Amino acid sequence: MVKSELMRKPRFKAPSSFPVAYYHCLSRVVGGQFVLGDEEKEQFVILMREYERFCGVKIITYCVMSNHFHLLMEVPEKPAEKLSDGELVKRLRGLSGMNNAETIAQQLGWYRQRGQDEAAEALKMQVLKRMWDVSAFMKLLKQRFTQWYNGRQKRRGTLWEQRFKSVLVEGAGNSMATIAAYIDLNPVRAGLVGDPKDYRWSGYGEAIAGGRAARAGIQFVMCRAAGQPLDAKAALRDYRLWVFGQGEETEGTTVEGKAIRKGFQRETVLKEVAEKGRLPVVEYLRLRVRYFTDGVALGSKNFVEDVFKSDRDRFGPKRKDGARRLKGVQSDLYSLRALRVNPLG
Repeated sequence: MVKSELMRKPRFKAPSSFPVAYYHCLSRVVGGQFVLGDEEKEQFVILMREYERFCGVKIITYCVMSNHFHLLMEVPEKPAEKLSDGELVKRLRGLSGMNNAETIAQQLGWYRQRGQDEAAEALKMQVLKRMWDVSAFMKLLKQRFTQWYNGRQKRRGTLWEQRFKSVLVEGAGNSMATIAAYIDLNPVRAGLVGDPKDYRWSGYGEAIAGGRAARAGIQFVMCRAAGQPLDAKAALRDYRLWVFGQGEETEGTTVEGKAIRKGFQRETVLKEVAEKGRLPVVEYLRLRVRYFTDGVALGSKNFVEDVFKSDRDRFGPKRKDGARRLKGVQSDLYSLRALRVNPLG
């Protein structure tokens, strides 16, 4: 085992006092290879939804690219009341490629019939430990997709970089909306589409196509941002306005036939950031900003401070506080990691 593996710290997770946690997760294909075509992306989304139901988490939005994927997900704490035997087996049966669901069902029945409840509960715990946990969900999803992909390609070995990135996101205000837009803008930044609604392997693209789960995710995000209930139609409208923002390109032409452009060129935005100009969030979202993937925790100042205090022993004695304002952006967002060098990816 190499030294870096021995010294690797446990993943930063939400404090135990949080009844629910929100994470932005990112994982890349080994070597950055562009191996995920249309069929692979489609299968990834199918498996993502299967394991979402199995693990008891909720995918708020997502984007599957050719060499990596992003997820914004809700992870509730483990419920006090355990799943019944029947519900547990039902979840197992909902997983394609899961060959031992019937075996577990038979074992549980056998133990219960003979009054060996302790053995039955021990068997259930082996399955339950994979639920309501961000790391377990990511591990299961990546492993299952790798099995499917390797079988099709007749290859062996790992497909993903071993360690996925995750950022703890505040579940209130504009924090989630900012991360969600960052995720759904990935295919636009990559030049694959001019409008995020046209990329089908994303939360916004799925929502526009009528996907109920994706629409529910966007509705949830915008209700949190607005601080009040919104119906699905209003949420989709508001999310689109949020993603594009007033600084984005406007469709149409002038009387001379030239394209109307309100937005800045990417080079202009980069120059402003380099010169420490403070930009609106809508412009900041266009860039590959490391705060959204390497910031550890992202949200309001109070949220980040609470996370810092809950895991104070992870930081050196000289550090007095946790919240660090995002550089170059006009917003109330803070990060737990300062990223003094190259905040732009």
